[in-house]
Amino acid sequence: MSFSSDVKRELARQIEIPRHCQIAEIAGIINMCGQIVDQSDKILIKVQTENAAVARKYFTLLKKAFNINTEVLIRRNTQLKKNRVYILVVTDPVLAEKLLLATGLIVKKEKVKKKMEIDPLLIQSTCCKRAYIRGAFLGGGSVSDPEKTYHLEFVNGTYKHSKQLQELINSFEMDAKIIQRKKNYVVYLKEGEQIVDLLNIMEAHVALMDLENIRIIKEMRNNVNRMVNCETANLKKTVSAAVKQLQDIEYVDQKIGLHNLPPPLEEVARYRIQYQDASLKELGTLLDPPVGKSGVNHRLRKISTIAERLREKRGGLS
Repeated sequence: MSFSSDVKRELARQIEIPRHCQIAEIAGIINMCGQIVDQSDKILIKVQTENAAVARKYFTLLKKAFNINTEVLIRRNTQLKKNRVYILVVTDPVLAEKLLLATGLIVKKEKVKKKMEIDPLLIQSTCCKRAYIRGAFLGGGSVSDPEKTYHLEFVNGTYKHSKQLQELINSFEMDAKIIQRKKNYVVYLKEGEQIVDLLNIMEAHVALMDLENIRIIKEMRNNVNRMVNCETANLKKTVSAAVKQLQDIEYVDQKIGLHNLPPPLEEVARYRIQYQDASLKELGTLLDPPVGKSGVNHRLRKISTIAERLREKRGGLS
């Protein structure tokens, strides 16, 4: 089972008690995966989903909010043979019209006009805004496996509704974006922290905790990797410096002999040859008297300077 399916299953178990929230959630589902069908001057509402939990939730909401018993059809997806498609149809035109008027999805004046957008009256309270977003996610949302990437999206066929949904999400201080993908419009979030916030808004608290745990583990892994990379880089730098120091010491020894160096330089040079893997700090403790890391580095730099001068005098040949 995917993380996205887990989120939908958790959201499907929640049934808001206030009827106005139930209606807002129904509107979100219909706007994302529903269709208003005119059939011989009669209105039908058809909702189609591959998720059984979403189908059950929609069925339950209609029963509780409007006492509507929905006709349920189950078909095989012709493209994905192993997936079932659940089609829920409100066939009674009177009940269908009542439902659509309540959700603001049609306007009835001289004749019925489809809207398929968010009615501002539907989302006046914060709880109804949350319910609508939850319904929209159930109807056309998905979230990637947080182990791999952070991405949550709502896929919809109309720009106007997608823009309204973006504004609704961003009213909770989010930063949802819109892109066009083929014939659809996608409202999406890419930041892990914002996805956590949206799960909280939709009240998917179990999924929220799962995602937070994954984020913490990933952050710890990244920190460990950064530390290892930093230590590896420092080690490479130290090894490269030690190799250069040994090359310079050997060159000076070949050309003038280490015994001709000032005693402090000769001492550090001989210890560097003897203890090639020692750090500057460790070399300093071997000297008599002991010298700090900066003092050892200063002496080795002096030896390197002498080596460079000797190379210059001999035409750069070592």
